[in-house]
Amino acid sequence: MNDFQIPTEQQPPRRSWIFPALLLIAGVLIGVILTSDLGWLPTGHAVPEPVPPPVATPVSTAVQPTLPGAGGQSFVDVAKAVKPAVVNIFATRNGSSEEGKGTPFEDPFFRRFFGEEWMKRFEAPKERKERGLGSGVIVDPNGLIITNNHVVSKADEIKVFLSDKREFKAKLVGTDAKTDVAVLKIEASGLPTVAWADSDRLEVGEFVLAVGNPFGLTQTVTLGIVSALGRAAGIAEYEDFIQTDAAINPGNSGGALVNVRGELVGINTAIYSQSGGNMGIGFAVPSNMAHSIMEQLVQHGKVVRGWLGVSIQELTPELSSQFGVPKDVKGVLVSDIMDDSPAKKAGFERGDVIVEYDGKPMDSPAHLRNAVAQTVVGKKVTVKLIREKKSKSIELTIAEQPKNLAQAGGEEGGESAAPAGLLSDIEVRELNTELAGRYGLKSSDRGVVVVRVKSGSPAEEAGVREGDLVLEVNRKAVGTIKAYEHVAANLPKDQAVLLLLRRQGRAIYLTLRP
Repeated sequence: MNDFQIPTEQQPPRRSWIFPALLLIAGVLIGVILTSDLGWLPTGHAVPEPVPPPVATPVSTAVQPTLPGAGGQSFVDVAKAVKPAVVNIFATRNGSSEEGKGTPFEDPFFRRFFGEEWMKRFEAPKERKERGLGSGVIVDPNGLIITNNHVVSKADEIKVFLSDKREFKAKLVGTDAKTDVAVLKIEASGLPTVAWADSDRLEVGEFVLAVGNPFGLTQTVTLGIVSALGRAAGIAEYEDFIQTDAAINPGNSGGALVNVRGELVGINTAIYSQSGGNMGIGFAVPSNMAHSIMEQLVQHGKVVRGWLGVSIQELTPELSSQFGVPKDVKGVLVSDIMDDSPAKKAGFERGDVIVEYDGKPMDSPAHLRNAVAQTVVGKKVTVKLIREKKSKSIELTIAEQPKNLAQAGGEEGGESAAPAGLLSDIEVRELNTELAGRYGLKSSDRGVVVVRVKSGSPAEEAGVREGDLVLEVNRKAVGTIKAYEHVAANLPKDQAVLLLLRRQGRAIYLTLRP
């Protein structure tokens, strides 16, 4: 018996080898499974080295999903092409500080008590500089930049910072507050640009990218869609805004809104916000409007607008029924025609409904107003309208908009009328000198003036106001109290009443409903 031999009496039964054999077989199977999952280990390595976790590889533009109608481009391609043409704008305006006025620092008693020298330590500086931050878009390789008027308004110095960190002092070519557009020029050449797009072809639901410098964070790109077109937000006099949910914040003003082809469809202008930050509602000036304004500022240093010479208002369902216009027809109602205007010479009449201007359908007053303003002075245009339930076409030549369009105001005294029915909620008096002076009307005007509107009445709900001059009731002139009473006495019961009013120099139609 050798040293390693187990005595016979201590040897285990013969079946004791089965369990170790099973363990050996299981170990071999597990090894095979592991090596098949991880790959065969290199020869000569008894213990494999730890396998590092997979590293995320940047996605190249080659594997980016391409965009419909973008010519094979991706959002990455669009951003790379547009960003170099978007600049950062700093506008500085010198001004006097009002801070400190009306405080103890200005009170002579405190100045005598504490002493002039001690008080001066805490005085606010008399002069200060206001700095504005915004964006701009290079649209010409020789340094022409378009931005917003409110970014550079009243600035004493304007600086432009390019994407390559170069800095330039900019010259203000011109501004147009009525559309909130401004044009700058820097002395440079060979600059990257963004091509103009036809914003009239833009549709709701299209992808757009907003590029700018929100809060001074340069070269920021955000993505969204076109949420609506033809928006009016009460920001400028002429509005036809593109609404988008692409994130726009302070500092984005004047930046680029581009389509999936990297073309400029709008100039980012404003946001609707209750917090000061983005809430998913941003507005941009359409590229067609911005381009037209830019060309005029560059060529003439000012903007010349076309003029038709009519007062217009929205065609509501109530007004459509009054003028016999089918419900499915969209248009703009003419409430007045100005003297010596193209419309007057061409034969326009009150109650005309303009449905098409220069080959384009018109569905709102803002739409028509913008279209006329952008028409080249001297151009002949055709206007399609509905008059007395019949279609009619009128050709006329657009004139230059007068520098100061008449803005009359509102007046009282004289004989009053108290008709029944819907008009009983309105107290009117015949216009005289006293009433003309009170309400800012012309003494030469003829009509009856509203001196009281019953609170909560159909007349108040329809929008009738004190100081309105009533010109017509149901298309019949009411130049005197007697004429007004006669028409009012013959009004059909339980039917709507159509009023033609003059308010602040403009005529408007209103419908009173029972």
